[in-house]
Amino acid sequence: MSRLVIISNRVAVAKARGAAGAQGGLAGALNSALKKYGGIWFGWSGEEAEETTGHIQLHTNDGVTTATIDLSTNDVEEYYNGYANSTLWPLFHYRIDLTEYENETGRGYERVNETFAKSVSLLTEPDDLIWVHDYHLLPLGERLRARGHKNRIGFFLHTPWPPARLFVSLPYHERLVRTMLEYDVIGFQTEEWLGSFQHYCAKELGAEVDEVTGKITFEGRVTHARAYPIGVDWDHIQAQGETPEARQAAQRMLSSTRHRTAMIGVDRLDYSKGLPERIDGISRFFDQNPDRARDLVFVQIAPPSREDVDSYQKIRAELEQKTGQINGAWSEVDIVPIRYVNKGHSLAELCGFYRASKIGLVTPLRDGMNLVAKEYIAAQDPDDPGVLILSQFAGAAHQLTEALLVNPHSPDNLAHAIAEALDMPLSERKRRYDILVRTVRNDDIHGWTQNFVSDLKHIP
Repeated sequence: MSRLVIISNRVAVAKARGAAGAQGGLAGALNSALKKYGGIWFGWSGEEAEETTGHIQLHTNDGVTTATIDLSTNDVEEYYNGYANSTLWPLFHYRIDLTEYENETGRGYERVNETFAKSVSLLTEPDDLIWVHDYHLLPLGERLRARGHKNRIGFFLHTPWPPARLFVSLPYHERLVRTMLEYDVIGFQTEEWLGSFQHYCAKELGAEVDEVTGKITFEGRVTHARAYPIGVDWDHIQAQGETPEARQAAQRMLSSTRHRTAMIGVDRLDYSKGLPERIDGISRFFDQNPDRARDLVFVQIAPPSREDVDSYQKIRAELEQKTGQINGAWSEVDIVPIRYVNKGHSLAELCGFYRASKIGLVTPLRDGMNLVAKEYIAAQDPDDPGVLILSQFAGAAHQLTEALLVNPHSPDNLAHAIAEALDMPLSERKRRYDILVRTVRNDDIHGWTQNFVSDLKHIP
């Protein structure tokens, strides 16, 4: 049986910067796949060194081997903070106004991808299945092919793929997509992002695209591109929700809100998540419903991310300012309408918070999927479920159609949805939940992993 070699910027190694963390979600699914097939998870250690040597550090834990390398401070700045997170990330989330085009960071990105290819080549065997993840490593398949690897190599993009009219603003965009077509299978979160990629390949490269099968033929090479909506680890969330830690967290939320309805948002501190726009919508709700200021408390959990990038520092300052203004306008001696928590919590704690919150607010301006939406549904009490308010621009909206779908750019739309959620009768909440939970439970992350690996093995 073929081994599985997973390559990503993030590796679930303790103390690594940006590590996947607790063994649920994606990290848990990939670890399960590695246990099933055997193999290695390779990527950056999260540590910085004076220079990038490519020296591999191997760790084995519970039957899973991880292999990591350190990167130089210069490589981190150009590859990670620069091209990956200041160029590709904003562009892929349609924020062309924030996208930085710097040749130097582009060269750093290519240099680190070559370093990854060189290092991981020392670990691979001819019949290994290689699965590359996310926008940090778009050209890695081509770099591996250049080194003579004839393995089956797949790629999955966890972010959106922008429309061609935006993507062509990227210098050397054609060269980047050409490298991607060296993969055997390319996966996207939704049919929308898949369609955008297929459209680019057909119109800009002149590739032959079969939209039914996903087959893309270009310069004699065949790639298959398909949609694989990612899910959550249903069983893991259920188990975490039954822990003492989760029960204590739920009780903390309930006792602290004192019979008010708790509404929760859980997001990385990132401009794609629409946090300032979310606060504007809540402010509009209070303006339109001043008599309900005592009915609702909003808890925003927003751990910081990519703090070295200027745009992330700005979003934090803006969010703190808007939150302070609303609290200043609507607080009483015994009431603070918005609680802003700038730190992370364990999955068990989050499950408790979700269960105690009768409204889940997930309103990104653009998101590949947004698993928080699915986590919120998975954590609900079936006898008294909460209401999910979900951005129409999240990938999850394609599946979770019984959520209250909103335009996150419209404060009035969001304010109306909050009022609807507050007033929704139990029978309607249960009807929506019953439909939503079937999707979340049936399309879980283990099925996603199995579907992708199966296609990578068997598609000719």
